[in-house]
Amino acid sequence: MEQLKKEVCVANKSLPSYGLVTFTWGNVSGFDVDSGHVVIKPSGVSYEDLTPEKMVVVNLSGEVVEGELKPSSDTATHVHMYQEFKGVTGIVHTHSPWATAWSQAGRELLPLGTTHADYFYGSVPCTRSLSSEEITADYELNTGRVIVETFRKHAIDELAVPGVLVNGHAPFTWGGSVKDAVKHAVVLEECAKIAFHSFQLNSKLTAVDQTLLDKHYLRKHGKDAYYGQ
Repeated sequence: MEQLKKEVCVANKSLPSYGLVTFTWGNVSGFDVDSGHVVIKPSGVSYEDLTPEKMVVVNLSGEVVEGELKPSSDTATHVHMYQEFKGVTGIVHTHSPWATAWSQAGRELLPLGTTHADYFYGSVPCTRSLSSEEITADYELNTGRVIVETFRKHAIDELAVPGVLVNGHAPFTWGGSVKDAVKHAVVLEECAKIAFHSFQLNSKLTAVDQTLLDKHYLRKHGKDAYYGQ
């Protein structure tokens, strides 16, 4: 658990360097499978003030089991996703501007080219809007629920498409490690920016050919991957 606290702390402190956050607009968590506990950023604490000792540990009911500070206000979202997305051990939430623009527009992020295809095996979906009742009662939990609902409804593999755009809100990304979750947050932001400019140049763009999508995703992922050393 101490090692995970260090990893989550380092990951949170890295968000400003990637241009993914303003003030304290984001959080990173990590899940320890053996204990069933989640390590997450404390609420409202500046990134430069974070230390491993300030990380908060919660159980899968969202109850604090270790730490002196309050956990992120998004804790219930993270916890629900860990409960439902098996194999995910790191989650990142930011309000990075390009991805957030797509979230606020209520638009999925199509795989327009190979940059996207290298990391996301298809469109990054945008959720439906939450109802007034869902916002009023258990907002953060219902945010997690609508994310899971989106992937289940459209039969999307959350490990092959490790990101989502929450309608009217902002992006979440995840991965099999805390480090991978941060990487996916960075890539999603870049893909959102590239897609915006691509649509400005050609408003009639559609998704890249499936063969090219397959080639670029599968050369990095799966049993026959050959990219890298």
